[in-house]
Amino acid sequence: MRARIGENTSINNASFQFYINKPWYYSNLAVSVYILVFILLVFILHHFYNGYHKKLREKVIFKAERDLEHKELENKQQQMHFENLKLQQDIDSKSRELAISTMSMIKKNEFLNTIKSELNNKDANLNIKSVIRIIDKNINNTDDWKFFQEAFNNADKDFLKKLKAEHSILTPNDLKLCAYLRLNLSSKEIAPLLNISARSVEVKRYRLRKKMNLPHKTSLANYIIEL
Repeated sequence: MRARIGENTSINNASFQFYINKPWYYSNLAVSVYILVFILLVFILHHFYNGYHKKLREKVIFKAERDLEHKELENKQQQMHFENLKLQQDIDSKSRELAISTMSMIKKNEFLNTIKSELNNKDANLNIKSVIRIIDKNINNTDDWKFFQEAFNNADKDFLKKLKAEHSILTPNDLKLCAYLRLNLSSKEIAPLLNISARSVEVKRYRLRKKMNLPHKTSLANYIIEL
């Protein structure tokens, strides 16, 4: 340093030493803080980045699993549809077989009963009586009932077993009547199958109701159909 008086400058010099400190935001502590904050921000961004991609990956996996489950469910439903369709076709086929066998038995017995009535109107002799016995044998043919029972069980599985379990006192003839009622046949249609008159069928139905202890208001046919 030198002094100055007016326009004159002193020739004497003086020296002083001093230091100017850095601003606080340039201090070593501040720089350290900046570095720590930067590292912390990088860590936080990395954490959020990983979390975002993890959620995105989980969402994609969940969607893929849901689509797979939906596809499996559709396949199962389709398989069940085909199985139900096949089952329905089997039932329809067995029902047609049962209907055909039933109508065949009805027509055969009606035909035989017509012949029997015509023969009974003729003068009786040994030859005619022999023919009538043959007709009676064919009307009451147990093979027809076995064939019908097999077709009936195929179309309506275990009905007769369930019926016998519910009403153990029923006789084979009662079971036959129940099977025909299950098909919603009228007394007139049942008569030739049992080789009796329609009036006798009504009597059998009345006795069957008593054996089953059905209330007066309960329809026998509806009870058997709904069993």
